[in-house]
Amino acid sequence: MVERVTYKIGNDELILETGKIAKQANGAVYAQFGGTAVIATVCASHDAVEGMDYVPVTVDYNEKFYAAGKIPGGFVKREGRPKDKEILVSRLIDRPMRPLFEMSFGREIQIVPTCVSADNINPPDILAVIASSAAVSISDIPFNGPVAACRVAYIDGDYVVNPTFQQQKKAELEIVVAGTADGFTMVEGGADEASEDVMLGALEKAQGFITEMCHLQEELQKKAGKKKLPLAPLNVTLENEAAIREEALPLMKAACFREGKLARGEAIKAVKAEIAEKHTEQLADEVQKKLYNALFDKIQYDLLRASILNDGVRIDGRKTDEIRPITCEINVLPRPHGSALFTRGETQSLAITTLGTALDEQVYDDIEGDRRENFILHYNFPPYCVGEVGRLVTGRREIGHGNLARRSLAPMIPGRDKFPYTIRVVSEIMESNGSSSQASTCGGCLSLLAAGVPMKKMVAGIAMGLITDGPKYEKYAILSDILGEEDHLGDMDFKVAGTKDGITGFQMDIKIAGVSMEIMRKALAQAKAGRLHILGIMEKCIDKPQQISATAPRILTMKIPVDKIGALIGPGGKNVKQLCADYGVTINTDDDGTVTIYGKTSLDAEAAKKAVKGITEDPEPGTIYHGTVKRIMDFGAFVEILPGKEGLCHISKLSRERVNKVTDVLKEGQEIPVKLLEVDKQGRLNLSYIDAVEELAKKGN
Repeated sequence: MVERVTYKIGNDELILETGKIAKQANGAVYAQFGGTAVIATVCASHDAVEGMDYVPVTVDYNEKFYAAGKIPGGFVKREGRPKDKEILVSRLIDRPMRPLFEMSFGREIQIVPTCVSADNINPPDILAVIASSAAVSISDIPFNGPVAACRVAYIDGDYVVNPTFQQQKKAELEIVVAGTADGFTMVEGGADEASEDVMLGALEKAQGFITEMCHLQEELQKKAGKKKLPLAPLNVTLENEAAIREEALPLMKAACFREGKLARGEAIKAVKAEIAEKHTEQLADEVQKKLYNALFDKIQYDLLRASILNDGVRIDGRKTDEIRPITCEINVLPRPHGSALFTRGETQSLAITTLGTALDEQVYDDIEGDRRENFILHYNFPPYCVGEVGRLVTGRREIGHGNLARRSLAPMIPGRDKFPYTIRVVSEIMESNGSSSQASTCGGCLSLLAAGVPMKKMVAGIAMGLITDGPKYEKYAILSDILGEEDHLGDMDFKVAGTKDGITGFQMDIKIAGVSMEIMRKALAQAKAGRLHILGIMEKCIDKPQQISATAPRILTMKIPVDKIGALIGPGGKNVKQLCADYGVTINTDDDGTVTIYGKTSLDAEAAKKAVKGITEDPEPGTIYHGTVKRIMDFGAFVEILPGKEGLCHISKLSRERVNKVTDVLKEGQEIPVKLLEVDKQGRLNLSYIDAVEELAKKGN
């Protein structure tokens, strides 16, 4: 039976429908708004595993090119591996939903939202979040939802909920907020130096729409919801738990507050091993061993939170608002165009900037249409950065963290008109204990300046945390520059990047419901103080762009008359191809007459620019040119003043005195100054050597 619920938004209805499509899935919902539609399905494995200590959920958002009436570009005309955008939307859906599944369900869960129609007006990602939550809500899979999402843009002093693609381009701030009817649980977005107050206003604006979307899903669940499957809890307790806890507690207090991540890890491992030796027989049972490990995690969790809330002391001895020691270095690598090493405590990013040409731009073939980006940031998290062995892969973490760092830096990157290079930043994480994405933002900024990129302002980022106690959060602590353990055991992780004057990048995950605006306001204020502290240290290392590296390509731009574009390009591109071959450059010409020349060296680029000028410029009478003698005749010399443009310097114009032979004054191949006297009716150029010499002498040249 087909069931449907609708919600009016402006002139269109948001539709959620089930019972027609994908009926063999545990849950399936068709969602549509305007001309954009998403089909979201969820399935669970048939067998449950007792005592599972994590939620094995996978989200695979995908977009079909047919949704926008397109055929995929390239040789293979079939959708292939997930694009970065699809991975980012998958993370957008996963993060707010994952905490709401029951670990004791014990089954693998796969959510597959598919964009099947795209009007290129309404973004499909928000629809995908709502459809995915609705599919799980009506299914037989236990779920403590629903959740919903909302995009908020700040445009010309007003907040716009779920803006169109066109409206997003005008936004000073754009964030995506996800959450339940009780409060938001995830926020991410970017801005052009938005204030903390503007950010808070956007969060408040989003909550109303999220609540309405949760109620809409509940309405659909009442109509079409299935009976939930049973959980598979582990009905076993740890034997001797009280005795083990009593023995472990003093030892864990000492171990958990050792200095250094690796030292703490080794100390905790030693305590567990020491006590385990006394309970060898009991821990031979796998279930008892799992419960034993869980107990130590709980002890560490309690110790960390109690120390912060009661004593204001963190596991590494810092105060709640204290930032770890920071060091900054630039030009640490000899050959790359720009490099920097940013170290904050035990987190370290080696950031490298490479400058390229327009031919190096990243081309995206998406359902919204083809687009090009001249600023690229890639983030790598090799296993050695946490002292482990593993495969070198680019996973969802790398895509997500790199996107956050790129988004944070992008508003401060100069436009192509001011800096016509393609810019690629790579952040290699050398060490990790605390936000490596924000270390990438800081290191990336330093390496950009070291490469000579004229950034509008410097950008820094910081990761913040939250520890709470009690259902109404009577006691809480906001943490600056959190460690990995504080991220894992805390209640909130949010990253804020920006300049001295405002926020440029923001990402937040909340593990508890109903964080008050008072907490958010204090957290943002503390984050700003931390950001300014980091910027102050970075500015001592470098505060303005260096000279562009000699190994970087040289890019020159010039304007030519639009009616001369054809002369430059030539029939079938003959002229411009010849110029590229002669001077070893690449030349791009835009429809407005902008010519961009890319050369491996400045000499190549300047020579090519002179040649382009010669082809496209009309010689002006009265102008002095530095030309080359091409041919000598009895009556004078033909001199090339511009590439392809020769004029005659008559023998009478070589000197004020009588000249018997032209060769007495000039020889072929000689470079001489000549003044263009006139362009006659037949287009011939009449030149004077002596006039040019005398005029230059008067100017002191």
